Amino acid sequence: MPVQRWRPSAGGLLWVGVWTFPLLDPASTVTATPGGIVAGAGLGLFTVAYALLSVLGFDHREDLDRVATAGFGVVAALGVALAAAYGERWLVVLLFVGTCGTAVYGGRERLTVAVTVLAAVLVLEVLLGLLHHADAARLISVMIATVLASGLVGAVRQMGRLIRELQRTREALATAAVAEERLRFSRDLHDLLGHTLSVIVVKAEVVRRIAERDPSTAAAQAGDIEDIGRRALVEIREAVTGYREAGLTAELTRAKGMLSSAGITASVQRTADPLPDGADRLLAWALREATTNVVRHSGARRCDIEIATVDGAAALSVVDDGAATAAGAAGAGFGNGLRGLTERLGAAGGTLRAGARDEGGFALVARVPL
Repeated sequence: MPVQRWRPSAGGLLWVGVWTFPLLDPASTVTATPGGIVAGAGLGLFTVAYALLSVLGFDHREDLDRVATAGFGVVAALGVALAAAYGERWLVVLLFVGTCGTAVYGGRERLTVAVTVLAAVLVLEVLLGLLHHADAARLISVMIATVLASGLVGAVRQMGRLIRELQRTREALATAAVAEERLRFSRDLHDLLGHTLSVIVVKAEVVRRIAERDPSTAAAQAGDIEDIGRRALVEIREAVTGYREAGLTAELTRAKGMLSSAGITASVQRTADPLPDGADRLLAWALREATTNVVRHSGARRCDIEIATVDGAAALSVVDDGAATAAGAAGAGFGNGLRGLTERLGAAGGTLRAGARDEGGFALVARVPL
């Protein structure tokens, strides 16, 4: 499997950037430290390596485990070397070694490694503090900060993991909802046609066997086949019409169930009076197209559906808080579903407006004159 190109997330960079301010303390001593150029270069390299590796830990990718492990080795070696070489004010560097270890190894499957790294960092802080005759209060504050910062990083990392799992679950639910609808249609169609086609096949075999020796009976059987075929066509038309033009009330029920199955909270508000059949069918079609697009493409958490009568027209509004380009829009234009819906509404004198909202999400408004 090809390795995907990794790009650090803006959130991870912001998090790491905010929490690098304690490094200002050792940085302020660089000019007064013997070999200050080496100390400054080492601190700069440590900061860059720590930031990139911590962000990589937040955006955990299994295909980059080896890179993360090697990078942590570099960060740990630099941090211990700097803390050992330049005095007690540099002990704070070990705090970042601990948080970096938690970011890299803080996943549920490697929690033991993260705890071991944190314990080793605390031991090193004590040993190097004794080596530098560090003030006890400073040493204790660094150790407490290491534990608290590592715990916070671990909590944020776990939160990110849970969010990713929820997103994958929502996508799976949306796919399952669409698949369930298709399965229901295929099952109903099978139940409708299975028996009828079996009867037609049996009668056709009878006709074939007796056509030469008993033409009148064969003609009667052929007439039965014709009648059965006509009834089957009527039933199929009724079934398809029921799916395509089930009526707005039935479509609302189906839409709420479909959205709920996909993990999307649905809010429905209907103030319009019972509508004429034509308007009712058109808005039902628009609702089906809109909710299908929300489930399939938007990644929304909430969808608001409103049906009202405005200025002599029946209006359907479907608004979600998901991706603005998701609900059937193709760039600045419409996808096939919305183009077909626009044509249907236009033939009845209606209109369709669909597009991204300034406050985020996508909105579809269909209007049909009464």
